[in-house]
Amino acid sequence: MTLLQTAEQIQTMQIRGAGKIAREAVSALRDHAETLPHTGDASLFIREMEHAASILLATRPTAVSLPNAIQMVMRDVRNARTEDDARRILREKADAFIWSSRTAIDRIAAMGANHIPDGSVIMTHCNSKAALGCILEAKRQGKDIEVYATEVRPWNQGRLTIKTLNDNEIPTTYIVDSAVRTMMKEVDLVIVGADAITVNGAVVNKIGTSQIALCANEARKNVIVTAETYKFAPRTILGELIQIEERAQSEVLPDEISATLPFVRVKNPVFDVTPAEYIDMIITEAGALPPHLAYTIMREYLGWGFDELQNQFLGTLTGSEFR
Repeated sequence: MTLLQTAEQIQTMQIRGAGKIAREAVSALRDHAETLPHTGDASLFIREMEHAASILLATRPTAVSLPNAIQMVMRDVRNARTEDDARRILREKADAFIWSSRTAIDRIAAMGANHIPDGSVIMTHCNSKAALGCILEAKRQGKDIEVYATEVRPWNQGRLTIKTLNDNEIPTTYIVDSAVRTMMKEVDLVIVGADAITVNGAVVNKIGTSQIALCANEARKNVIVTAETYKFAPRTILGELIQIEERAQSEVLPDEISATLPFVRVKNPVFDVTPAEYIDMIITEAGALPPHLAYTIMREYLGWGFDELQNQFLGTLTGSEFR
């Protein structure tokens, strides 16, 4: 598949999911480099690859994983002195990112399980592969654990979670979302995933996560967030807000009922934002860290210096997108 074909599939959401988008984009960059003629001119090769990267970035302007993946591959390429070095670096960085992305969940699970004491009762929300990975690894280690899983309205992703837990013979209690505060007294810790993490350590995740974290904070229960490093959102360093998607009201209130209620409107946000002060730890494949070190991940691991952020993003932001 060519780079343009990959770009089209990302744009039309034939390729979706943060990890898959990132891996396919990096693969497309690596493969595209192989199609370029060898000229001996490093600057020409780098310009061609920057153009290819810009095509991929334009497919999903608000995506978090996509710019992170491209930055991790292209950062050192830009400093190459020869074309051969640039090609070698790009190939090595691309292969390393793809491997790291594919193995991230396993590494998160191994670290996360270390933070689940034997005998723990865990609450989880939605259907996070990273969060479930920690729970399943704790079970594999022989720990006696139980889980409270929320239903996650209106799409009921909790049903996927309880099936996975049941298949692994983990005692599970399935609860309605509004029972979280009542049931928190039965829980020892909360483990959730993340769709994005901001520069100040706040976590964007499935709607309902923030109220769970608030209840856990009130009950003095630890909240652990699990996330791959490519979910850290570099644009937030420049003050850009992460857009919270709203889905159709018919997912909550069927159209035939809504038609009889002309003075009723429905709000159906997909995500909410959990402040960093309600989070005890973020576990990534690069290690476990407190929320206030989110910028360290963006700078040291993902390679986002302030100058690079300005060059990459500042020209694309509008005033309405700043805090």
